[in-house]
Amino acid sequence: MARKRRKERLDGSLLFRIFIWVMEILLIVLMAYAVSRLFFRTATMQDSSMEPTISVSNTILLDKAAYRIHSPRRGDLIAYRLTDDDTEPMHIKRIVGLPGETIQIAGGQILIDGETYKEGHDFPAIIDPGIASDPVTLADDEYFVLGDNRNGSQDSRYASVGNVRKKRIAGKIWFRIKPLRKLGVL
Repeated sequence: MARKRRKERLDGSLLFRIFIWVMEILLIVLMAYAVSRLFFRTATMQDSSMEPTISVSNTILLDKAAYRIHSPRRGDLIAYRLTDDDTEPMHIKRIVGLPGETIQIAGGQILIDGETYKEGHDFPAIIDPGIASDPVTLADDEYFVLGDNRNGSQDSRYASVGNVRKKRIAGKIWFRIKPLRKLGVL
C-alpha cells in the first residue's frame, strides 16, 4: 500500500514537472515573439543603392529601438521613409551628415563643415554631387544620407529625397539574415 502511494506521488510529481516545463517553453516563445515584434523588423533590399555592402534581395534585420536609446551616428546604416506614411516603403542608406553640420560634395569628395570626410570604406569618387554641389546645412533633426553605391543611388543629393528627418528613421540596420552564406553583423 505504501509503495502504491509513493508511486502515485512520483507520477503526480512527474506530471507536474512536465506541466511546468511546457509552461516555461510557452512563456519563452511568447516573450521572444513579443520582443521581436516590438524591437526588431526584417526588410529586404529592393535596389542596388547599397552595393557592395547590401545586395538586392538581401534580407536584413532592423533594430527599431536603437534610436530611442541614442541618436543616429555617422556611418550608421538606417532604414527610413520619405514621408510620415507608415505604409510607404522603407529606404536603406548610410548616414554621412549629422544635425547642424554643413555638407558639400566637391571634386568627388564629401566635405563636412569644410573638411574632407575620410570614410572607413573604399567608396568611389562621387560623379554627380546633385544639390550638394552647394553647401547643405542640416537642421537640428536632419541627417544627410548616401547609398554605398555612390554613383547609383537616389539619396540626400537629390531634391526628391533630401535630408532625412529623425522622426522618419525607422531604425538601425545591423544584421544580415539572408543569404545564409553572408549571415552576420553589418
